[in-house]
Amino acid sequence: MAKRLLAGELPGTYVVPEAVTDAELMRLAKMLARRRLKRGRLLDKPDAVFSALQTLLMDYEREIFGMLLLDNRHRIIEFVELFQGTIDTASVYPREVVKQALTQNAAAVVLVHNHPSGDPEPSRADRQITDRLKQALNTVEIRLLDHVIVGFEGTVSFAERGFI
Repeated sequence: MAKRLLAGELPGTYVVPEAVTDAELMRLAKMLARRRLKRGRLLDKPDAVFSALQTLLMDYEREIFGMLLLDNRHRIIEFVELFQGTIDTASVYPREVVKQALTQNAAAVVLVHNHPSGDPEPSRADRQITDRLKQALNTVEIRLLDHVIVGFEGTVSFAERGFI
């Protein structure tokens, strides 16, 4: 049976009226994370976005590559998972990334992928694909704002590291 969240007394707080398992608690956390990434939300608090992305992707057993599609005011159009890989790599195709961004009429994007190992430190391959994707997106005048790597140990933002 699906558990429900009830609004708590303070804004942004919730009450679960009955006992929940770890799996149910994770499902509820993912539901809240998806709400934070819903259409029309302004991308004005990077830490909240990073936290939501981490909640969505940190427990996958294989690498997942996705992106947040944004309008010209940096409001979320959609979060999409584009590619699935193995435990330590995912094949990413610039053509498909650009195609998805154009289909949704995105003005900007934030790339995201997980590291199933838990360590969000970027690899050389991560930096190389980011450069390729930035070039491909620039060709069609779509801004790459960030590439976020998530793991259960935390998140790494390429923009904050000066890689973008």
